[in-house]
Amino acid sequence: MNLFIVLYLLGKLSLACAGAILVPLVMAFYLGDTCLEAFAISAVLAMSIGYIFLHYGNSNDVHITFREGVAVVSGAWVLVSFLGAMPYYLSGSLDFISAIFESISGFTTTGATTITNIEVMAKSMLFWRSMTHWMGGIGIVVLFIAFLPNIGTGAVHMFNAEVTGPTDDRVVPRIRETSVALCKIYIFFTVVQAALLFFAGMSFYDCINHAFSTIATGGFSTYDNSLMHFNSPLIEGIIGVFMILAGGNFALYFSVVQKGPKEFWRDTEFKVYICLVVIATALVGLNIFYKMGFSGTESLRHSFFQVASIISTTGFVSNDFDVWPAFSKYILVLLMFIGACAGSTAGGIKVSRIVILYKLTLAEIRHTIHPCMVTNISMNGKHVPDTVISGIGRFFFLYMMLFAGLTLLLASTGLSVTDSIGAIAATISSVGPALGVAGATSTYASITPFGKTVICIAMLLGRLELFTLLVLIRPEFWRSTRNW
Repeated sequence: MNLFIVLYLLGKLSLACAGAILVPLVMAFYLGDTCLEAFAISAVLAMSIGYIFLHYGNSNDVHITFREGVAVVSGAWVLVSFLGAMPYYLSGSLDFISAIFESISGFTTTGATTITNIEVMAKSMLFWRSMTHWMGGIGIVVLFIAFLPNIGTGAVHMFNAEVTGPTDDRVVPRIRETSVALCKIYIFFTVVQAALLFFAGMSFYDCINHAFSTIATGGFSTYDNSLMHFNSPLIEGIIGVFMILAGGNFALYFSVVQKGPKEFWRDTEFKVYICLVVIATALVGLNIFYKMGFSGTESLRHSFFQVASIISTTGFVSNDFDVWPAFSKYILVLLMFIGACAGSTAGGIKVSRIVILYKLTLAEIRHTIHPCMVTNISMNGKHVPDTVISGIGRFFFLYMMLFAGLTLLLASTGLSVTDSIGAIAATISSVGPALGVAGATSTYASITPFGKTVICIAMLLGRLELFTLLVLIRPEFWRSTRNW
Protein backbone atom coordinates (compact mmCIF):
# COMPACT_ATOMS: atom_id res chain seq x y z
CA MET A 1 0.00 0.00 0.00
CA ASN A 2 1.17 3.51 -0.83
CA LEU A 3 0.73 5.21 2.54
CA PHE A 4 2.18 8.43 1.17
CA ILE A 5 -0.73 9.04 -1.19
CA VAL A 6 -3.14 8.14 1.64
CA LEU A 7 -1.48 10.74 3.89
CA TYR A 8 -1.54 13.31 1.09
CA LEU A 9 -5.28 12.91 0.48
CA LEU A 10 -6.09 12.89 4.20
CA GLY A 11 -4.02 16.05 4.53
CA LYS A 12 -6.12 17.73 1.85
CA LEU A 13 -9.26 16.56 3.63
CA SER A 14 -8.01 17.95 6.96
CA LEU A 15 -7.47 21.36 5.35
CA ALA A 16 -10.98 21.19 3.90
CA CYS A 17 -12.32 20.40 7.37
CA ALA A 18 -10.45 23.43 8.73
CA GLY A 19 -12.16 25.54 6.09
CA ALA A 20 -15.55 24.17 7.15
CA ILE A 21 -14.86 25.04 10.80
CA LEU A 22 -14.27 28.66 9.75
CA VAL A 23 -18.00 28.99 8.97
CA PRO A 24 -19.24 28.55 12.58
CA LEU A 25 -16.13 30.46 13.75
CA VAL A 26 -17.24 33.54 11.80
CA MET A 27 -20.77 33.00 13.08
CA ALA A 28 -19.51 32.78 16.69
CA PHE A 29 -17.54 36.01 16.21
CA TYR A 30 -20.58 37.81 14.79
CA LEU A 31 -22.93 36.58 17.55
CA GLY A 32 -20.39 36.96 20.35
CA ASP A 33 -20.66 33.29 21.32
CA THR A 34 -18.38 32.03 24.08
CA CYS A 35 -17.21 29.12 21.90
CA LEU A 36 -15.24 31.37 19.53
CA GLU A 37 -11.91 30.26 20.99
CA ALA A 38 -12.86 26.58 20.68
CA PHE A 39 -13.57 26.98 16.97
CA ALA A 40 -10.35 28.93 16.44
CA ILE A 41 -8.21 26.26 18.13
CA SER A 42 -10.06 23.50 16.25
CA ALA A 43 -9.41 25.22 12.92
CA VAL A 44 -5.71 25.66 13.73
CA LEU A 45 -5.48 22.00 14.80
CA ALA A 46 -7.12 20.82 11.57
CA MET A 47 -4.79 23.00 9.49
CA SER A 48 -1.74 21.77 11.40
CA ILE A 49 -2.66 18.12 10.87
CA GLY A 50 -3.35 18.86 7.23
CA TYR A 51 0.03 20.47 6.61
CA ILE A 52 1.86 17.71 8.50
CA PHE A 53 0.14 15.04 6.41
CA LEU A 54 0.88 16.96 3.21
CA HIS A 55 4.53 17.33 4.23
CA TYR A 56 5.01 13.59 4.74
CA GLY A 57 2.62 12.57 1.97
CA ASN A 58 3.32 12.37 -1.73
CA SER A 59 1.12 13.56 -4.60
CA ASN A 60 3.45 12.50 -7.41
CA ASP A 61 1.84 9.08 -7.78
CA VAL A 62 -1.93 9.58 -7.97
CA HIS A 63 -2.69 5.97 -8.95
CA ILE A 64 -5.03 4.75 -6.22
CA THR A 65 -5.62 1.02 -5.87
CA PHE A 66 -8.51 -0.63 -4.05
CA ARG A 67 -6.51 -0.71 -0.81
CA GLU A 68 -5.62 2.97 -0.93
CA GLY A 69 -9.24 3.82 -1.73
CA VAL A 70 -10.55 1.90 1.29
CA ALA A 71 -7.79 3.32 3.53
CA VAL A 72 -8.60 6.89 2.46
CA VAL A 73 -12.35 6.47 3.00
CA SER A 74 -11.98 4.77 6.40
CA GLY A 75 -9.26 7.20 7.47
CA ALA A 76 -11.34 10.14 6.31
CA TRP A 77 -14.28 9.19 8.53
CA VAL A 78 -12.05 8.65 11.55
CA LEU A 79 -10.19 11.91 10.92
CA VAL A 80 -13.25 14.13 10.43
CA SER A 81 -14.94 12.53 13.44
CA PHE A 82 -11.95 13.50 15.59
CA LEU A 83 -11.67 17.03 14.17
CA GLY A 84 -15.43 17.53 14.33
CA ALA A 85 -15.42 16.65 18.04
CA MET A 86 -12.88 19.31 18.97
CA PRO A 87 -15.30 22.30 19.13
CA TYR A 88 -17.59 20.39 21.53
CA TYR A 89 -14.69 19.28 23.72
CA LEU A 90 -12.62 22.48 23.74
CA SER A 91 -15.67 24.62 24.53
CA GLY A 92 -16.38 22.49 27.60
CA SER A 93 -19.81 21.53 26.27
CA LEU A 94 -19.06 17.79 26.35
CA ASP A 95 -16.45 15.41 27.75
CA PHE A 96 -14.10 13.80 25.22
CA ILE A 97 -16.02 10.54 24.65
CA SER A 98 -19.34 12.38 24.37
CA ALA A 99 -17.77 14.89 21.95
CA ILE A 100 -16.50 12.06 19.75
CA PHE A 101 -19.95 10.44 19.98
CA GLU A 102 -21.68 13.69 18.93
CA SER A 103 -19.27 14.19 16.02
CA ILE A 104 -19.60 10.64 14.70
CA SER A 105 -23.36 10.85 15.10
CA GLY A 106 -23.33 14.07 13.08
CA PHE A 107 -21.09 12.98 10.23
CA THR A 108 -22.71 9.54 9.93
CA THR A 109 -26.13 11.30 9.92
CA THR A 110 -27.32 9.14 12.81
CA GLY A 111 -28.73 11.96 14.92
CA ALA A 112 -28.18 10.29 18.29
CA THR A 113 -27.17 12.88 20.86
CA THR A 114 -25.62 13.09 24.32
CA ILE A 115 -26.62 16.75 24.82
CA THR A 116 -29.28 16.99 27.51
CA ASN A 117 -30.12 20.69 27.11
CA ILE A 118 -29.76 21.63 23.46
CA GLU A 119 -31.40 25.04 23.73
CA VAL A 120 -28.70 26.47 26.03
CA MET A 121 -25.96 25.60 23.51
CA ALA A 122 -24.40 28.45 21.52
CA LYS A 123 -26.09 28.98 18.15
CA SER A 124 -22.79 28.63 16.32
CA MET A 125 -22.19 25.28 18.02
CA LEU A 126 -25.62 23.99 17.00
CA PHE A 127 -24.97 25.23 13.47
CA TRP A 128 -21.70 23.26 13.39
CA ARG A 129 -23.67 20.26 14.64
CA SER A 130 -26.07 20.57 11.70
CA MET A 131 -23.20 21.19 9.29
CA THR A 132 -21.64 17.85 10.23
CA HIS A 133 -24.93 16.25 9.16
CA TRP A 134 -24.98 18.05 5.84
CA MET A 135 -21.35 17.27 4.99
CA GLY A 136 -21.67 13.64 6.07
CA GLY A 137 -24.97 13.13 4.27
CA ILE A 138 -23.73 13.42 0.72
CA GLY A 139 -20.52 11.78 1.87
CA ILE A 140 -17.23 13.32 2.90
CA VAL A 141 -15.39 11.52 0.12
CA VAL A 142 -18.03 12.24 -2.56
CA LEU A 143 -17.65 15.96 -1.76
CA PHE A 144 -13.90 15.49 -1.82
CA ILE A 145 -13.92 13.84 -5.26
CA ALA A 146 -16.30 16.47 -6.62
CA PHE A 147 -14.14 19.44 -5.72
CA LEU A 148 -10.59 18.05 -5.74
CA PRO A 149 -9.11 17.52 -9.22
CA ASN A 150 -6.23 15.22 -10.11
CA ILE A 151 -7.40 12.18 -8.14
CA GLY A 152 -7.46 10.23 -11.38
CA THR A 153 -8.95 6.81 -12.07
CA GLY A 154 -8.43 5.76 -8.45
CA ALA A 155 -11.45 7.87 -7.53
CA VAL A 156 -13.63 4.90 -8.47
CA HIS A 157 -12.31 2.93 -5.49
CA MET A 158 -13.01 5.82 -3.12
CA PHE A 159 -16.48 6.36 -4.61
CA ASN A 160 -17.44 2.68 -4.36
CA ALA A 161 -16.22 2.49 -0.76
CA GLU A 162 -18.27 5.58 0.15
CA VAL A 163 -21.66 5.27 -1.56
CA THR A 164 -24.39 3.05 -0.15
CA GLY A 165 -26.19 0.17 -1.79
CA PRO A 166 -25.46 -3.15 -3.49
CA THR A 167 -24.51 -1.69 -6.89
CA ASP A 168 -22.38 1.10 -8.31
CA ASP A 169 -24.90 3.77 -9.40
CA ARG A 170 -23.23 6.31 -11.64
CA VAL A 171 -25.33 9.02 -13.24
CA VAL A 172 -22.58 9.74 -15.79
CA PRO A 173 -19.58 7.60 -16.80
CA ARG A 174 -16.90 9.64 -15.03
CA ILE A 175 -16.77 9.38 -11.23
CA ARG A 176 -15.93 13.04 -10.66
CA GLU A 177 -18.81 14.16 -12.89
CA THR A 178 -21.11 11.78 -11.01
CA SER A 179 -20.02 13.31 -7.69
CA VAL A 180 -20.61 16.84 -9.00
CA ALA A 181 -24.07 15.88 -10.30
CA LEU A 182 -25.05 14.31 -6.95
CA CYS A 183 -23.83 17.40 -5.09
CA LYS A 184 -25.92 19.69 -7.32
CA ILE A 185 -29.09 17.70 -6.59
CA TYR A 186 -28.22 17.64 -2.88
CA ILE A 187 -27.71 21.42 -2.75
CA PHE A 188 -30.88 22.05 -4.78
CA PHE A 189 -33.02 20.03 -2.35
CA THR A 190 -31.41 21.82 0.61
CA VAL A 191 -32.10 25.30 -0.77
CA VAL A 192 -35.69 24.52 -1.78
CA GLN A 193 -36.54 22.97 1.59
CA ALA A 194 -34.96 25.83 3.55
CA ALA A 195 -37.00 28.34 1.52
CA LEU A 196 -40.25 26.44 2.09
CA LEU A 197 -39.59 26.16 5.84
CA PHE A 198 -38.86 29.89 6.01
CA PHE A 199 -42.17 30.74 4.34
CA ALA A 200 -43.90 28.23 6.66
CA GLY A 201 -42.87 30.33 9.67
CA MET A 202 -39.43 29.08 10.74
CA SER A 203 -36.70 31.58 11.51
CA PHE A 204 -33.85 31.80 8.99
CA TYR A 205 -31.51 30.12 11.48
CA ASP A 206 -33.90 27.24 12.21
CA CYS A 207 -34.81 26.61 8.58
CA ILE A 208 -31.14 26.29 7.55
CA ASN A 209 -30.38 23.91 10.44
CA HIS A 210 -33.41 21.73 9.81
CA ALA A 211 -32.86 21.67 6.05
CA PHE A 212 -29.29 20.48 6.65
CA SER A 213 -30.56 17.74 8.96
CA THR A 214 -33.44 16.66 6.72
CA ILE A 215 -31.64 16.31 3.39
CA ALA A 216 -28.83 14.46 5.17
CA THR A 217 -31.45 12.24 6.88
CA GLY A 218 -29.70 13.13 10.13
CA GLY A 219 -32.26 14.37 12.64
CA PHE A 220 -30.39 16.93 14.74
CA SER A 221 -32.72 19.75 15.78
CA THR A 222 -32.08 23.05 17.50
CA TYR A 223 -34.65 22.19 20.16
CA ASP A 224 -34.81 19.57 22.90
CA ASN A 225 -38.20 18.26 21.81
CA SER A 226 -37.35 18.21 18.09
CA LEU A 227 -40.25 19.06 15.76
CA MET A 228 -42.71 18.97 18.67
CA HIS A 229 -41.38 22.45 19.50
CA PHE A 230 -43.10 23.95 16.45
CA ASN A 231 -46.36 21.95 16.68
CA SER A 232 -47.03 22.89 13.05
CA PRO A 233 -48.69 20.46 10.61
CA LEU A 234 -47.36 22.56 7.71
CA ILE A 235 -43.74 22.39 8.88
CA GLU A 236 -44.08 18.68 9.60
CA GLY A 237 -45.59 18.14 6.16
CA ILE A 238 -42.73 19.92 4.39
CA ILE A 239 -40.09 18.08 6.37
CA GLY A 240 -41.96 14.78 5.94
CA VAL A 241 -41.98 15.10 2.14
CA PHE A 242 -38.30 16.03 2.02
CA MET A 243 -37.40 13.13 4.32
CA ILE A 244 -39.05 10.82 1.78
CA LEU A 245 -37.14 12.53 -1.04
CA ALA A 246 -33.86 12.32 0.86
CA GLY A 247 -34.46 8.59 1.28
CA GLY A 248 -34.69 8.12 -2.48
CA ASN A 249 -31.87 7.24 -4.85
CA PHE A 250 -30.14 10.47 -5.93
CA ALA A 251 -29.03 8.79 -9.17
CA LEU A 252 -32.72 8.20 -9.92
CA TYR A 253 -33.42 11.93 -9.49
CA PHE A 254 -30.75 12.69 -12.06
CA SER A 255 -32.46 10.27 -14.46
CA VAL A 256 -35.80 11.98 -13.80
CA VAL A 257 -34.28 15.36 -14.68
CA GLN A 258 -32.81 13.89 -17.87
CA LYS A 259 -35.68 11.65 -19.00
CA GLY A 260 -38.82 12.77 -17.17
CA PRO A 261 -41.02 11.68 -14.20
CA LYS A 262 -41.80 8.31 -15.81
CA GLU A 263 -38.43 7.14 -14.48
CA PHE A 264 -39.94 7.04 -10.97
CA TRP A 265 -42.38 4.31 -11.98
CA ARG A 266 -39.74 2.32 -13.85
CA ASP A 267 -37.67 1.99 -10.70
CA THR A 268 -38.71 -1.05 -8.66
CA GLU A 269 -36.92 0.04 -5.50
CA PHE A 270 -38.58 3.48 -5.43
CA LYS A 271 -42.05 1.98 -5.99
CA VAL A 272 -41.55 -0.52 -3.15
CA TYR A 273 -40.18 2.29 -0.96
CA ILE A 274 -43.29 4.43 -1.50
CA CYS A 275 -45.56 1.41 -0.97
CA LEU A 276 -43.84 0.71 2.35
CA VAL A 277 -44.42 4.32 3.44
CA VAL A 278 -48.12 4.18 2.49
CA ILE A 279 -48.78 0.78 4.09
CA ALA A 280 -46.85 1.56 7.28
CA THR A 281 -48.55 4.96 7.59
CA ALA A 282 -51.98 3.33 7.28
CA LEU A 283 -51.21 0.58 9.82
CA VAL A 284 -49.64 2.91 12.39
CA GLY A 285 -52.33 5.54 11.83
CA LEU A 286 -55.15 3.08 12.46
CA ASN A 287 -53.38 1.66 15.51
CA ILE A 288 -52.81 5.00 17.25
CA PHE A 289 -56.31 6.16 16.21
CA TYR A 290 -57.94 3.29 18.10
CA LYS A 291 -55.42 2.88 20.94
CA MET A 292 -54.20 6.44 21.66
CA GLY A 293 -57.38 8.44 21.20
CA PHE A 294 -55.97 10.64 18.41
CA SER A 295 -58.38 12.20 15.95
CA GLY A 296 -58.28 10.96 12.36
CA THR A 297 -56.27 13.99 11.24
CA GLU A 298 -53.80 13.72 14.12
CA SER A 299 -53.36 10.00 13.50
CA LEU A 300 -52.53 10.57 9.84
CA ARG A 301 -50.27 13.52 10.67
CA HIS A 302 -48.14 11.74 13.25
CA SER A 303 -48.13 8.31 11.60
CA PHE A 304 -46.95 9.73 8.26
CA PHE A 305 -44.30 11.90 9.87
CA GLN A 306 -42.85 9.17 12.09
CA VAL A 307 -42.94 6.55 9.34
CA ALA A 308 -41.16 8.97 6.99
CA SER A 309 -38.70 9.87 9.74
CA ILE A 310 -37.85 6.26 10.62
CA ILE A 311 -37.75 4.65 7.16
CA SER A 312 -35.57 7.49 5.88
CA THR A 313 -33.47 7.03 9.06
CA THR A 314 -33.75 10.75 9.83
CA GLY A 315 -35.02 10.52 13.39
CA PHE A 316 -37.05 13.71 13.77
CA VAL A 317 -39.89 13.44 16.29
CA SER A 318 -43.37 14.98 16.03
CA ASN A 319 -44.85 12.87 18.82
CA ASP A 320 -43.35 10.65 21.52
CA PHE A 321 -43.60 7.28 19.73
CA ASP A 322 -42.01 5.62 22.77
CA VAL A 323 -45.47 5.65 24.41
CA TRP A 324 -47.27 4.36 21.32
CA PRO A 325 -48.79 0.85 21.29
CA ALA A 326 -46.45 -2.12 20.84
CA PHE A 327 -47.81 -2.79 17.33
CA SER A 328 -46.81 0.67 16.09
CA LYS A 329 -43.40 0.49 17.75
CA TYR A 330 -42.79 -2.92 16.17
CA ILE A 331 -43.50 -1.49 12.71
CA LEU A 332 -41.12 1.42 13.36
CA VAL A 333 -38.36 -0.99 14.45
CA LEU A 334 -38.85 -3.01 11.25
CA LEU A 335 -38.55 0.20 9.23
CA MET A 336 -35.31 1.02 11.09
CA PHE A 337 -33.76 -2.17 9.76
CA ILE A 338 -35.14 -1.81 6.22
CA GLY A 339 -34.07 1.80 5.74
CA ALA A 340 -34.57 3.70 2.50
CA CYS A 341 -33.16 3.39 -1.02
CA ALA A 342 -29.63 2.61 -2.16
CA GLY A 343 -27.79 5.71 -3.32
CA SER A 344 -29.57 7.88 -0.75
CA THR A 345 -28.27 9.59 2.38
CA ALA A 346 -30.17 7.08 4.54
CA GLY A 347 -28.94 4.08 6.49
CA GLY A 348 -30.40 0.63 7.08
CA ILE A 349 -30.20 -2.53 4.98
CA LYS A 350 -31.76 -0.71 1.99
CA VAL A 351 -34.98 -1.46 0.11
CA SER A 352 -33.14 -2.79 -2.97
CA ARG A 353 -31.45 -5.50 -0.90
CA ILE A 354 -34.77 -6.45 0.71
CA VAL A 355 -36.44 -6.68 -2.73
CA ILE A 356 -33.66 -8.87 -4.13
CA LEU A 357 -33.71 -11.12 -1.04
CA TYR A 358 -37.49 -11.43 -1.40
CA LYS A 359 -37.19 -12.36 -5.08
CA LEU A 360 -34.42 -14.82 -4.25
CA THR A 361 -36.65 -16.48 -1.63
CA LEU A 362 -39.51 -16.85 -4.13
CA ALA A 363 -37.09 -18.24 -6.70
CA GLU A 364 -35.80 -20.83 -4.21
CA ILE A 365 -39.37 -21.88 -3.38
CA ARG A 366 -40.15 -22.33 -7.09
CA HIS A 367 -36.87 -24.19 -7.58
CA THR A 368 -37.77 -26.55 -4.72
CA ILE A 369 -41.10 -27.36 -6.39
CA HIS A 370 -39.56 -27.56 -9.88
CA PRO A 371 -35.90 -28.63 -9.47
CA CYS A 372 -35.17 -28.32 -13.20
CA MET A 373 -36.43 -24.74 -13.40
CA VAL A 374 -33.84 -22.07 -14.25
CA THR A 375 -34.55 -18.97 -12.17
CA ASN A 376 -33.53 -15.41 -12.95
CA ILE A 377 -33.46 -12.53 -10.46
CA SER A 378 -34.00 -9.12 -12.04
CA MET A 379 -34.41 -5.50 -10.97
CA ASN A 380 -35.84 -2.84 -13.29
CA GLY A 381 -35.84 -5.37 -16.12
CA LYS A 382 -32.12 -6.10 -15.75
CA HIS A 383 -30.55 -9.36 -14.61
CA VAL A 384 -28.97 -9.17 -11.16
CA PRO A 385 -25.51 -10.82 -11.36
CA ASP A 386 -24.78 -13.73 -9.06
CA THR A 387 -21.91 -11.74 -7.53
CA VAL A 388 -24.35 -9.02 -6.44
CA ILE A 389 -26.78 -11.60 -5.00
CA SER A 390 -24.05 -13.36 -3.03
CA GLY A 391 -22.78 -9.98 -1.84
CA ILE A 392 -26.24 -9.11 -0.54
CA GLY A 393 -26.40 -12.43 1.30
CA ARG A 394 -23.03 -11.79 2.92
CA PHE A 395 -24.05 -8.25 3.84
CA PHE A 396 -27.31 -9.39 5.45
CA PHE A 397 -25.56 -12.13 7.44
CA LEU A 398 -22.83 -9.77 8.65
CA TYR A 399 -25.39 -7.07 9.47
CA MET A 400 -27.32 -9.44 11.72
CA MET A 401 -24.16 -10.85 13.35
CA LEU A 402 -22.79 -7.39 14.11
CA PHE A 403 -26.18 -6.29 15.40
CA ALA A 404 -26.25 -9.27 17.78
CA GLY A 405 -22.62 -8.82 18.87
CA LEU A 406 -22.87 -5.07 19.46
CA THR A 407 -26.14 -5.55 21.35
CA LEU A 408 -24.40 -8.07 23.60
CA LEU A 409 -21.53 -5.65 24.26
CA LEU A 410 -23.94 -2.82 25.07
CA ALA A 411 -25.98 -5.06 27.37
CA SER A 412 -22.77 -5.83 29.29
CA THR A 413 -22.74 -2.19 30.47
CA GLY A 414 -25.90 -2.77 32.51
CA LEU A 415 -28.54 -1.70 30.00
CA SER A 416 -31.59 -3.92 29.69
CA VAL A 417 -31.85 -6.22 26.68
CA THR A 418 -34.71 -4.13 25.26
CA ASP A 419 -32.78 -0.87 25.62
CA SER A 420 -29.65 -2.44 24.12
CA ILE A 421 -31.53 -3.85 21.13
CA GLY A 422 -33.25 -0.51 20.54
CA ALA A 423 -30.05 1.52 20.81
CA ILE A 424 -28.01 -0.66 18.44
CA ALA A 425 -30.89 -1.00 15.96
CA ALA A 426 -31.27 2.78 15.90
CA THR A 427 -27.56 3.55 15.55
CA ILE A 428 -26.33 0.85 13.16
CA SER A 429 -29.25 1.89 10.93
CA SER A 430 -28.43 5.62 11.37
CA VAL A 431 -31.87 6.47 12.82
CA GLY A 432 -30.75 8.01 16.13
CA PRO A 433 -33.70 8.01 18.54
CA ALA A 434 -34.40 4.51 19.80
CA LEU A 435 -36.86 3.00 22.26
CA GLY A 436 -36.55 3.02 26.03
CA VAL A 437 -33.58 4.74 27.68
CA ALA A 438 -32.62 6.49 24.42
CA GLY A 439 -36.17 6.96 23.19
CA ALA A 440 -37.85 9.69 21.18
CA THR A 441 -37.62 12.32 23.92
CA SER A 442 -34.44 11.03 25.61
CA THR A 443 -30.71 11.15 24.89
CA TYR A 444 -27.72 8.80 25.08
CA ALA A 445 -26.12 10.87 27.87
CA SER A 446 -26.74 8.27 30.60
CA ILE A 447 -24.91 5.49 28.75
CA THR A 448 -21.45 4.60 30.09
CA PRO A 449 -18.26 5.65 28.21
CA PHE A 450 -17.74 2.04 27.08
CA GLY A 451 -21.34 1.89 25.89
CA LYS A 452 -20.88 5.11 23.92
CA THR A 453 -17.75 3.64 22.32
CA VAL A 454 -19.73 0.56 21.24
CA ILE A 455 -22.40 2.80 19.74
CA CYS A 456 -19.75 4.88 17.94
CA ILE A 457 -18.50 1.68 16.30
CA ALA A 458 -22.09 0.79 15.34
CA MET A 459 -22.61 4.22 13.75
CA LEU A 460 -19.40 4.03 11.70
CA LEU A 461 -20.08 0.45 10.59
CA GLY A 462 -23.61 1.37 9.55
CA ARG A 463 -22.54 4.45 7.58
CA LEU A 464 -19.74 2.65 5.73
CA GLU A 465 -21.91 -0.43 5.17
CA LEU A 466 -19.79 -2.80 7.26
CA PHE A 467 -17.17 -4.14 4.84
CA THR A 468 -15.28 -0.89 4.18
CA LEU A 469 -14.29 -0.61 7.83
CA LEU A 470 -13.97 -4.31 8.66
CA VAL A 471 -11.56 -4.99 5.79
CA LEU A 472 -8.95 -2.95 7.67
CA ILE A 473 -8.63 -5.61 10.38
CA ARG A 474 -7.60 -8.31 7.89
CA PRO A 475 -3.79 -8.80 7.91
CA GLU A 476 -3.63 -9.47 4.16
CA PHE A 477 -5.07 -6.01 3.50
CA TRP A 478 -1.78 -4.50 4.71
CA ARG A 479 0.61 -6.88 2.93
CA SER A 480 2.60 -5.06 0.29
CA THR A 481 2.70 -8.15 -1.94
CA ARG A 482 -1.01 -7.83 -2.69
CA ASN A 483 -1.61 -5.92 -5.92
CA TRP A 484 -5.21 -4.85 -5.40
